[in-house]
Amino acid sequence: MNIIEQRVLRGPNRWSRLTCLQTVIDTGDSCAIDPGFADALLAQLPGLAGRRSFTTPAHAAEQAAVELQGVAGTPVSFSLTGQVDDTRWRIVVAYQREQVGVEAMALALDMVRAAARGEAPDWTERLDALRDVAERGAMGTSTAAVVRAAQARGIPTVRLTDEANLFQLGWGSRQKRLQATVTGATSTIAVGIASNKQLTKTLLDQGGIPVPKGGVAASADEAVALAARLRFPVTVKPLDGNQGKGVTTECGDADSVRVAFDFARQYGRRVIVERFIAGRDYRLLVTGGKLAAASLRRPPAISGDGAATVQELVDLENRNPARGEGHANILTRLRLDELALALLAEQGYTPDSVVPAGVEVQLRGNANLSTGGTAEDVTDLVHPSTREMCIRAARIIGLDVAGIDVICGDISLCLREQRGALIEVNAAPGIRMHEYPSRGLARNAGEAIVQAMFGEGDGRIPVIAVTGTNGKTTTSLMIAHAARLAGLCTGVTTTEGVFIDGHRIIEGDCAGYHSARTLLTTPTVDLAVLETARGGILKRGLAFDRCAVAVVLNVSADHLGLDGVDSVAELASVKAVVANAASRAVVLNADDRLCVAMSAQVPTDVERIFFSMEPENPVLLRHLDNGGRAAYYQDNALILADGSRRAGLLHAGRMPSSMQGHARYNIANALAAAAALMGADFTHAQIALALSTFVSDRDNNPLRSNIYSAQGVTIVVDYAHNPAAYAAMASMAQSLSGGRRIALLTCPGDRREADLLDIGQTCAEGFDELFVYEADPRGRASGETAQTILDGARRAGKEEHLLHAIVPVSDAFTAAMACCRPGDVLVFACGSAATALRETARYVDPVQAAPALAASVHQATVPLE
Repeated sequence: MNIIEQRVLRGPNRWSRLTCLQTVIDTGDSCAIDPGFADALLAQLPGLAGRRSFTTPAHAAEQAAVELQGVAGTPVSFSLTGQVDDTRWRIVVAYQREQVGVEAMALALDMVRAAARGEAPDWTERLDALRDVAERGAMGTSTAAVVRAAQARGIPTVRLTDEANLFQLGWGSRQKRLQATVTGATSTIAVGIASNKQLTKTLLDQGGIPVPKGGVAASADEAVALAARLRFPVTVKPLDGNQGKGVTTECGDADSVRVAFDFARQYGRRVIVERFIAGRDYRLLVTGGKLAAASLRRPPAISGDGAATVQELVDLENRNPARGEGHANILTRLRLDELALALLAEQGYTPDSVVPAGVEVQLRGNANLSTGGTAEDVTDLVHPSTREMCIRAARIIGLDVAGIDVICGDISLCLREQRGALIEVNAAPGIRMHEYPSRGLARNAGEAIVQAMFGEGDGRIPVIAVTGTNGKTTTSLMIAHAARLAGLCTGVTTTEGVFIDGHRIIEGDCAGYHSARTLLTTPTVDLAVLETARGGILKRGLAFDRCAVAVVLNVSADHLGLDGVDSVAELASVKAVVANAASRAVVLNADDRLCVAMSAQVPTDVERIFFSMEPENPVLLRHLDNGGRAAYYQDNALILADGSRRAGLLHAGRMPSSMQGHARYNIANALAAAAALMGADFTHAQIALALSTFVSDRDNNPLRSNIYSAQGVTIVVDYAHNPAAYAAMASMAQSLSGGRRIALLTCPGDRREADLLDIGQTCAEGFDELFVYEADPRGRASGETAQTILDGARRAGKEEHLLHAIVPVSDAFTAAMACCRPGDVLVFACGSAATALRETARYVDPVQAAPALAASVHQATVPLE
């Protein structure tokens, strides 16, 4: 059983809106399993008991991969398995963390192989390694609380690195960054102040906030002298420590101060000595200028039962599933380290001592959760003056999120009256004590931080996603052009590159996941237009959980037989992934039945906006009768309709991209763009201005109906590479000129033979003479692709003397031009890459090759009245 292909789908995909791992395996000659197989697998993974029966090894691997992720601590529920052919199976399993999903699938397949052979190896080491992978990538509880709160608000979350808890919340210009509870708005200066406990106290004291008196000591002798001046007892701690590390409280004599000083020096070069404040230890969380939560922190302790030793009681408490290492769990494991042993000795115990029943033994002098302490919520008890004092303290230090440590007898009483004090202000405060208190009401501290960061916003910039078989790039650029004219910093991804505010930052085919993610993580982008190709959806899924507006232009035969998509209906299901991601509006082609069918899948709260080249289209008319919005073409004009209202937008001939109305496919693209912009709340005037000034030439939209004139011949250069695109080019050529129509065409060699034959037949019916070249054989023998296309033309009855197979593109272009006469139209289809155009550029006289119809670009273009 071998892995043939594996894809990590990082966003909504063909199978689910969840992140998934798609694995294609080959099971060999037999898909059957032995009667004892299930028992053998259950012996390795007892958790599979109760799941559905294992009908094939592939189904067994699917269920094992789900179970293993649960064992690792990252449970998932979605999975499916389907047969690809006689021996190959496709397994799709959701994942929480990518690496865990990949490792779980690898282990699942190994377990299935072993069970099939009747073997029972020890998987302990592999299982431990899988858990380690999950733990290494786990978010800290505080980070997880904020991220979870953001997700609950619908704010997009992007983990920027797997190694650190660094997240982007939101997209583009509305994004914020978060690491633990430090936000992008947290001042570096404020963090520096908070890290210096003495400086913090000085500023708070100047602000009229009660703080314990104290100073900084560079040696043990200085610490003892300072403690004597302050009058014992004192607290000794590192000047710039955190999480309670190196802190010793209530040092009552010189010897204990010396010991505490040496302990503190392990965590910082300088040590602070301050007057010990008697009372309880409270932590108050301030964010957004408000008190979000308050907790009474209790030092870690154990209670005796009269039979167990201290060590046994600690071990028993550490078996509590709520306790873990560091900050990964709600509570932290108890430790019998040097400090704990010293504190035990002060109480008259050792690890082997039996603690009498009911007696509580302290293991730490401080109550930090990071050292094993517990917390009780007291938010509703905080005295109003203390509340305001803590809010003011956060402002004095300059922190947007602050953990204020307060010592006093009773938090419900006035702090000054009971001689309490603020002892620390913490940047990046942990919030698990507030989210998961041992006692009292849990507080949504993560939501409080998110509210302070975003207010009532969701951190989203408008995202318009465009998909379809043909016209995606042109439509995307039209939409982006409108957004730029409206003053928005616009990002757009196309098969030509990634562009921000009109500048290309990445060159290449950029209609997939990574390019879209580039735009969404760029902090200057106000609006993103994402060309979303079939391949990108199948390889990685969508880069976004949802978009404001989705556009599906059309669905026709293209790339069939690749990536597990064998029919136009299956291709439509891939395109529908984009339609189903729309949150505000979905734009659909009323002239395409597969697009119309997608309307039924879209959630009812998402607006449908149809576009059509046929004003009498029954789908369009029915939609308008029901009060829906649409864009359609009538009497050579683009019309926007809103229920009973009809508004003329502009004449098609005033759009440079329409080639004075000859390029009907670009009129359709303009209708789709207009509908999308209408769905994104652009005004009619903004839409008309954009369409009337958008130029589709080699600089603005290369390989998309770029027009040149040479030797009296009109040359149309286009990316056409499938039957529908070639049919559209033939129709345009016929409208453009009364002369002959010559096609210089190609197609990538990885297309199915049936598709190549269809291209040949389509071109034979639409053009007078065909010249077929090859630029991208993709596994076929030289000349094979061209001959197959011409076989399709022969089936259409095209005479042999009008069919030419010339493999090198340069020779083909020369021959085609030699065949042309003044007044003819030569459609040069660069269906594989722009390199074909560059190779032939020298054959076009640069003086005479000025873009045709240039005058139409500069015509005055105004909306219809």
